[in-house]
Amino acid sequence: MEASKLRYLGIDVGSVSTDIAIIDERGNLVTGLYLRTGGDPIKAVKEGFLQIKSQIDQSSIDGVGVTGSARFLIGAVVGADVIKNEITAHATAGLNFNPNVQTIIEIGGQDSKIIIIRDGIVVDFAMNSVCAAGTGSFLDHQAQRLGIPIEEFGDVALKSQKPVRIAGRCTVFAESDMIHKQQLGHKKEDILFGLCEALVRNYLSNVGRGKEILPPILFQGGVAANKGIKLAFEKALGTEVIVPPYFSLMGAIGAAILAYEARITSTNFKGFEIAEQDIVTTGFECKGCSNLCEITNIFIDGKLVGRLGGRCGRWENIENESLLEVSKY
Repeated sequence: MEASKLRYLGIDVGSVSTDIAIIDERGNLVTGLYLRTGGDPIKAVKEGFLQIKSQIDQSSIDGVGVTGSARFLIGAVVGADVIKNEITAHATAGLNFNPNVQTIIEIGGQDSKIIIIRDGIVVDFAMNSVCAAGTGSFLDHQAQRLGIPIEEFGDVALKSQKPVRIAGRCTVFAESDMIHKQQLGHKKEDILFGLCEALVRNYLSNVGRGKEILPPILFQGGVAANKGIKLAFEKALGTEVIVPPYFSLMGAIGAAILAYEARITSTNFKGFEIAEQDIVTTGFECKGCSNLCEITNIFIDGKLVGRLGGRCGRWENIENESLLEVSKY
């Protein structure tokens, strides 16, 4: 069978990671990248594009989808055809991997979410972006404190024979309880798996509260790499939890699939050369009404290419405006 020539680019820009995926028209992953956002989503995307441009001909990109917390900013920078929320992107990728999926557990660097699907349709969801307990950044911190590489966290936790009970309702309580258990002489592996079980309890009682969690269950997001968390979920739920092969890229893959499904005839993609262009953002407060919107200008090589933050259409027309014209508002 002749290989597909169409390519769709998906970008998932979160607070901790920036994920980039390119798929073909059959939904197969052509290439994927997992990058640290580092507080600068534009820089992360530029770094990703630098890596990809040597592998993929940009003229083969037929559509671009963007998701994540910085989706509107990055969408304007790269020239996105589709901009969707994380729930839609993760559900799309999950259904592409397993059309029968009924529950998606997604835990990233700073937040977590649950998506309930019935007959291929999202019927309910919940997100937790307030408490960091159970997220990737918290696990990174605890692994570092215990002197264990985060990549080995899950394997060490699986060695536990007598996991201790850790208070996991809050990051502060969990950390202090772990320190206390260390002082009592408990083994690292027992403390780590106890933490896994505590974080799963916290997730199910908060994010999953009131939800009917039915199999097949997919575990997506960076934390899905942690085998201890996966096992703790399986023990708590009494059923198998499936980790897709590209679990950390599912948001980006979903965004790429959504671009494909949009049947784009002519993409807005600005090209991978964005990686080598000067991108600057500036802001100002619009005083046109009582809303006092915070407007963000996006410049590529000195040219205004987009604005974000307005609640009306006043700032949508960016043609023939320079830095000097913008500064007078």
